[in-house]
Amino acid sequence: MTSTRDSAVRPPMTRTLPAIERFVDSVEGADGADALVEGLSPAAGALAASRLGPVLRGEWLGHAFHPLLTDFPLGCWLAAGLLDLVGGRSARPAATRLVGIGVAMVPITAASGLADWSTVDDQRVRRVGAVHAAGNTAVAAAYFMSWRARRRGRHWTGVAWGLGGGLLAWITGYLGGHLSFARGVSVGARGLAPVERPAAAPVSAAAQ
Repeated sequence: MTSTRDSAVRPPMTRTLPAIERFVDSVEGADGADALVEGLSPAAGALAASRLGPVLRGEWLGHAFHPLLTDFPLGCWLAAGLLDLVGGRSARPAATRLVGIGVAMVPITAASGLADWSTVDDQRVRRVGAVHAAGNTAVAAAYFMSWRARRRGRHWTGVAWGLGGGLLAWITGYLGGHLSFARGVSVGARGLAPVERPAAAPVSAAAQ
């Protein structure tokens, strides 16, 4: 029997917002994404099996490389958006360069994600990863269009493309977080020697 005191001390049980839970369930259960999974699998498998595979998976780093790499394009694009908001006309060249640097970082970031995704066996999780990858391809395309428009002097068109890419990146970023934090993809140490802990000293009868 649970006492009133125990009930007061325990934190309340929480659940994901129903709309988010329905969204994730719809992606994990989307049979239509299986074609995308099958289309990505050969390239991802070949990449993971190549000489670059261990590098892309982060075995030299001690943990997954992909989450670290995502900070570069997203950080550049976020900084460009902030310059658009508060930098004025003088900041436009810097914003354009930041958008371009972010786009240039996409290939290695995507490759590292594919190398990790290739090791996943659960089909529901593979669907989420495939949708995450397809969405991020659209994000990268939007920012490429933003960079091109800015380079051609159409600043506000570039801002609009960047805004669209940024909004979509919120969704794809959530899916990426779901893969790592909820489904455990690409988490844990890798490429490290196991830590040998000293054996505990036996407890004497007198100490007991």
